[in-house]
Amino acid sequence: MRQKSAVNRLAYLEGWSSIVLNILLFGLKYYAGIVTGSVAVIADAWHTLSDSLTSMVVIVGTRVSARPADREHPFGHGRAELIAAVIIGILLAVVGFNFLVEGVSRLRRQEGVDFGLLALVAVGVSVVTKEAIAQFAFWIARKTGSQAVRADGWHHRSDAITSAIILAGLIFGRRLWWIDGVLGITVAGFILYTTYDILRDAVGRLLGEKPPPGLEKRIRELVAATTSRSKDIHHIHIHRYGDHVELTFHIRLDGSMSLEKAHAVCTSIERAIQQELGMETTIHPEPVRRPGQENSSG
Repeated sequence: MRQKSAVNRLAYLEGWSSIVLNILLFGLKYYAGIVTGSVAVIADAWHTLSDSLTSMVVIVGTRVSARPADREHPFGHGRAELIAAVIIGILLAVVGFNFLVEGVSRLRRQEGVDFGLLALVAVGVSVVTKEAIAQFAFWIARKTGSQAVRADGWHHRSDAITSAIILAGLIFGRRLWWIDGVLGITVAGFILYTTYDILRDAVGRLLGEKPPPGLEKRIRELVAATTSRSKDIHHIHIHRYGDHVELTFHIRLDGSMSLEKAHAVCTSIERAIQQELGMETTIHPEPVRRPGQENSSG
């Protein structure tokens, strides 16, 4: 419990630090974009603000996942984080599409922009700050093992890369009228890709996923190491609820085995999986018939 509390504190620290810095960067870049009239800089500002939303997901997910299961939610509250991620993904998709349209429109109108020193300073500060936040998130992820914090770190790094591309465009393409529209489309592409990545992961977990081959192999190894009575396991399903994971599968046992012995075999396997993988396991035993009798399909 003490270790879990320490992990939560570090995740909160990363989340709130990211939110404060991202909001400050958003204000700086948005102001620079308005003053210079640059759609690329404004789009980059919104991309930075989107990192605040993902950091909020980390905070909310950490807080909600820490709540124990109750009568209405026997599997805990971990999927609230996934629902929030879907909402954020949809909002990001709208933002990215709007900037894509605006970038294309500027190219069609052949509309250029004078970036100025303010835009250069704002984007340059963003590159340095975002990479620093990413490194901080990666350090916390290594300390805590948090996949959410690690993902947040990669989101920060993607923003640093995006800002670096825009900075290069501002420095080397100031005399090219089309550079702002092209950079706006480029940033829109990054936003839409980030949206796809967020939605793919969140929706996949909500719909349910097939166990990865490495995990399924480890489950089979634990079953084989725990009992020699197992004939086969199949119908392996994993149900994720944030940090709480439920595992179910069928196991074939000798049909002549008593109910008490079958229960003891299943219990020993469930304990082994809980200790090794931290999963709550429910096992459905199936009897293996003698030759000449039809097997039960469960």
